[in-house]
Order: sequence, then C-alpha cells, then structure tokens
Amino acid sequence: MFLSNVRFEPLKFKYFCICALVCIYGFFVGTYAAQAQTAQSTQANEFAPSLNYAKFESQAPHVIILDYETGLVLYEKEARMPIAPASMTKIMTADMVFERLKNGALSLDTEFTVSEEAWRRGGAKSGSSTMFLDLGSKVSVENLLKGVIIQSGNDACIVLAEGIAGSETAFADMMTARARELGLSSATFRNSTGWPHAEHLISTYDLGRLAQRTISEHPEFYPLYGERTFKWNNITQANRNPLLGRFTGADGLKTGHTEISGYGFVGSAKRGDIRRIVVVNGLESIGQRRDEGMRLMNAAFDQFRIYELYKPGAVVGSMPVYMGRTPTVDLVVDETVKSGIFRGARNALKAQIHYNGAALPPIKAGDHIADLVILEPGREARKIPLNAASNVDQKPVLGRVWMTLFEKIRG
Repeated sequence: MFLSNVRFEPLKFKYFCICALVCIYGFFVGTYAAQAQTAQSTQANEFAPSLNYAKFESQAPHVIILDYETGLVLYEKEARMPIAPASMTKIMTADMVFERLKNGALSLDTEFTVSEEAWRRGGAKSGSSTMFLDLGSKVSVENLLKGVIIQSGNDACIVLAEGIAGSETAFADMMTARARELGLSSATFRNSTGWPHAEHLISTYDLGRLAQRTISEHPEFYPLYGERTFKWNNITQANRNPLLGRFTGADGLKTGHTEISGYGFVGSAKRGDIRRIVVVNGLESIGQRRDEGMRLMNAAFDQFRIYELYKPGAVVGSMPVYMGRTPTVDLVVDETVKSGIFRGARNALKAQIHYNGAALPPIKAGDHIADLVILEPGREARKIPLNAASNVDQKPVLGRVWMTLFEKIRG
C-alpha cells in the first residue's frame, strides 16, 4: 500500500544505485585492506628452531667449514666476525698476482727488484717469515709467488706489492677494493703480508670464500699451495701447511700466526668428487693448530653431509589468496635447495614457508610472493624466494562484493 504511492524517477533511481554501489565498494575495500593487514600480523613469530639435537664443537675461537662445490656452510663458530688474519692475508696477495698473470699484465718471467724497504721489513733481519731475498737482486714473479705461498715470505710479498702498485700501501688499497668487488665485505687490508695492524681484518667466513675462489678461478696456479718445499738462496724451507702429507687429499692453502691473531689456518682437501675447506683462527700453538686442523678436516668429510631438500620447480607448499578466483596458490622454488649439516643434527633442520599476509591478486606465475626459510642449527636463517606456480586473477566485482558482505555477516 505504501509502495504504491512512491514514484521512482528513472534518472534518480540510477543515481541512487550508483551511490549504493560506491558505498558498498568502499565498504568492501576497507574490509579487504583490514583483513589483509590482519593476515599479515599473524605471521610475525612463525618459526622456532628445535634445540634437541646433537652438536659439533671446536675449541678454536673462530671456525668455518665450507663445502667447495656448493659454497654451503657446514659448520661455523664466530665466523662472520672480522679477525686479524696474519699470513693468511697472503692468499689475497697471491690472488692479485694470479689475476694479472691471467690478463697478461704480468708474466711468470717478469722480474722485480728487491727494494731496501722490502729487504729491511721482510728480509732476514726482520725477524718475520722470509724468503731470504738479497737487497737489490732481481727476482721473477714465479719465484716470488713460491716465496709467498710456500715459504710465507714477507719480503716476497712486499716486492710484488711494490712492483705492481708502486708501494705496499697502494697495493693494500687495491687488495681491499678487489675483495669488496668479490663480495668479501669484511675485508680491509693495510699491507700485503698480514703484519699486525688494527684495521687489517677479514672474517674466517670470507677467508673460506677467498680460498674457494682461488681453487675455482686459478686452477693453473693453485698447485703451488700443495708444494712441500722451496729452496732460495741455498736455504730450503718447508711448507707450513700442517695437513700436507698427513691428511689424504690435502693440497692447500695457508697458515698464519701473530701474537694478536694466535695460530690460524686455511686448509682444503679433496676426496673423490668432494672438496672441503676449513678455516680456523685464534688457537694457542702450532701443535693445537695441527691437531684441530686434522680433526676438523676429518669431520668435514665424515661427520657432515649435504642434503637435497627441493629440486627446481618443486611445489613446496601453498599460501592463501584473498579475493582470488582460486583460494590458494602453489609455491615453487626455481633452484635446487640444499643444506649442509652435522649428521647428528639432521632432525633439527627446518624448512618453513614465510609470507606476510594473503596474496593479493592478480598474481602471475613466477611472481615472488613468499620465502622458504631454512633454519639450520647454530646459523643464521637462510631465505630462498618462493614463486607463484600459476596465474590467479581477482574474483569478479560482484563476487568480491558478495564475499565481503558474507564475511561481514559471518563475523
């Protein structure tokens, strides 16, 4: 009866409908944003690693064990902290020379003159490790490299630095710049020898990565690190590497020692197709360095394992899609995901999906919308991108409106 007295003018009714739709859509958008934000906040404390696992320990203050092929960390202890590397610095010194040999800037026959500076600060009277170079003599790059790598000669390092850069200080600046270019972010070099300096620092982790680079990028020169002795000036000196001749497969790299740094060692060995790299620093004696080096390298092969968690393209899981034509979207990795871990801690290895709220369509296959977080005992969490496995479009407008109204009514 009441409605029969109401007249609806077509134009006004049209405006009324438009206004109603605008209000509903505004309501929908506000609810949409609020619900997406609520979903985001629920993800904050998603992960908690298990503490019930067997542990591997080392008496060295700073340790890293790396798998050469994958670069995976198998074990670390205070390995990201910059430390005084002592003569382990010489791996970087040699790397600088190797690069110039490969690009033709130097040849093995190139000769440099032993300056008074090199002779005085690195020679026989310096009290440090030396090649016993004669003042004013000319020495080939090939022999200087052997003096650096096998004999740990400080005089040989300074001669190379001066010959390449004009001064050791300039060469050290070049070393730092190059290390940073290589991603060795902890490295700052103030000399070519590893002589103590408050600012001369690099982490054991970056020393391990530098060793990995030396082996992979300079295979023609790497065998120098495995030579047992070198004779110069009628003086034969033995390679200080404590694993050479004691550990099957050991073939590098370099020891170091100063009062500040303690006894350190960068070592590598290969057995079959597997190569491991071990770096230690801060030990108290030559004997302790030898014994701990042997124990760690044995453990690197016998007590640690690489586990393949996911293959490229594997569906790891799924995540919700808000207002999508499908309620969820599968998540895939585009790389092989591996983890290197102590065998006794296998059960503590966790791989979990992390995302901030429901995904908002439209989504395209390959979009990075979540992360796979790998939790390994005693290490920082690793994040690996997870991508959408398929396209997901938005629901039609009417479907979104009805879904919003339904959700509002429901709760």
